Amino acid sequence: MSDFVFRSVGGAEGRGAGKKGGVRIRMKAVKWFFIVFALIFVIEALVYLVVIPSMQTATVIWSGAASYSQEYLSRVISPLSDRSWMRFSKSEAFSLLSSVSGIEDVQIVKRFPDKVYINVVERTPVAMTFVDVGSRTVPIQIDKNGVLFTLQTSQPHSSSIPLVSGIPIESVPGGMRVPSKYRGLLEQISAIGNLSQNYFAAISEIHIVPKESGNYELVLYPIHSRTRILTGRQLTEEALQYMMVALDVVNTLESDVEEIDLRYGSIAYRTRRSSGDSF
Repeated sequence: MSDFVFRSVGGAEGRGAGKKGGVRIRMKAVKWFFIVFALIFVIEALVYLVVIPSMQTATVIWSGAASYSQEYLSRVISPLSDRSWMRFSKSEAFSLLSSVSGIEDVQIVKRFPDKVYINVVERTPVAMTFVDVGSRTVPIQIDKNGVLFTLQTSQPHSSSIPLVSGIPIESVPGGMRVPSKYRGLLEQISAIGNLSQNYFAAISEIHIVPKESGNYELVLYPIHSRTRILTGRQLTEEALQYMMVALDVVNTLESDVEEIDLRYGSIAYRTRRSSGDSF
């Protein structure tokens, strides 16, 4: 009997020792699993936090550009093309893009770990003119602040953007402004262009005539008429409405009117066969 008891106890102790050994093995396996997992996590964190931002070339994502292609804008910032995210200079990119005459503003956001988002705000033309460049005559856009600029892609001429001639411009360096005395006229043109009625659709050209006093006057050329209209420097909605009414009235009275003069508060006109009339 006692011999059986001892053998039973010994067997139980052996099974208990076997279970403890199995638990220790499983604990070691779990421990190594967590160690390996922690190492993988640390390596991935190092890659994400250090390697990608400092070694991988930054990915630039463009938005806002309508007249400039992404390839063109990428060439503009080509000095930064091989920079990593950490070495990509927002101020340098801003300076390079601002040198493009048709770009008014730039917003740059760096997003960890390797993205650079660049939003381009293009200038909005309110008028256009033509400038002789070498042996060519090229169209130049003008914004409401008087900045002259060109676009990478040619845009179809809009009837809401008038042609303004007579501005003294000899060359077109990027970002050049028209003389300050003409900027008030461009602000007036911009205000009229924002109206619901497209008044400039009836005008083919606004010509600036300088005066000896340093001031200037305007000559307007309606599209569907051979009559030009002389007026002062104030260009408003009311002034344009008055011009259109005067043009209709005078053309009703005379069929061969060459010029209508509205500069002095009354309506004077000159036909091609007379020296002048007024009423």
